[in-house]
Amino acid sequence: MTDHDDTPPFSSADEEENKNRKYAVALGYSPENEKAPGIRAKGRGYVADEIIAAAKANAIPVQEDESLVQLLSELEINQQIPDSLYQVVAEVFAFIYRIDREQTERSKME
Repeated sequence: MTDHDDTPPFSSADEEENKNRKYAVALGYSPENEKAPGIRAKGRGYVADEIIAAAKANAIPVQEDESLVQLLSELEINQQIPDSLYQVVAEVFAFIYRIDREQTERSKME
């Protein structure tokens, strides 16, 4: 008989709930101070909801990409993105730039 318990720390119901929880990662970039974009905030569940709500409240575009969020959530807050993610993150910033430009053009027309 062993002294340790072989049962997992979470039940399958807990694992399923964790899989279904929303994750969010906030990126930022200050070219004057940084060589690459970095992680500004990250979280899941309630924290993810708060990150998304703060972005929307501040008119910051939100892009949903589960695989990218999964990769970025492995990084630490204030950590710059690794070279291997430059292309994907550049696409996110291009998306944000397009949205911002469209909103600016619409507001000029009003």
